[in-house]
Amino acid sequence: VQLQASGGGSVQPGGSLRLSCSASGGAFSVYGMGWFRQGSGKEREFVASISWGGTRKYYASSVEGRFSISKANAGTTVDLQMNRLEPDDTGVYFCARGEYRGGTNSDRASYDLWGQGTQVTVSS
Repeated sequence: VQLQASGGGSVQPGGSLRLSCSASGGAFSVYGMGWFRQGSGKEREFVASISWGGTRKYYASSVEGRFSISKANAGTTVDLQMNRLEPDDTGVYFCARGEYRGGTNSDRASYDLWGQGTQVTVSS
């Protein structure tokens, strides 16, 4: 199974982007999923996660209220809607597969499969 993240781009502060993560060679409908990001010269950090059934969601405090994670297409895609973007949101965004029938999780070590990342740049 491979994960593919898409939807990144360049926007001005206050703008919106929608990232999507799809799986080839399988699906992640029975896995918890997460989004992480890595700014230039920074550690990869947790952004959002969703439980395997899609009923529970958890966000980093820095994005709470602005970002929304969801599963779609019978669990074959995981989207991250990003609103009111700020310059500090700039970075490469990665989707990752969490635990089988897992819940929400911000621990990077709990994710075993990672996509290649998509660049998000927020700048005026």
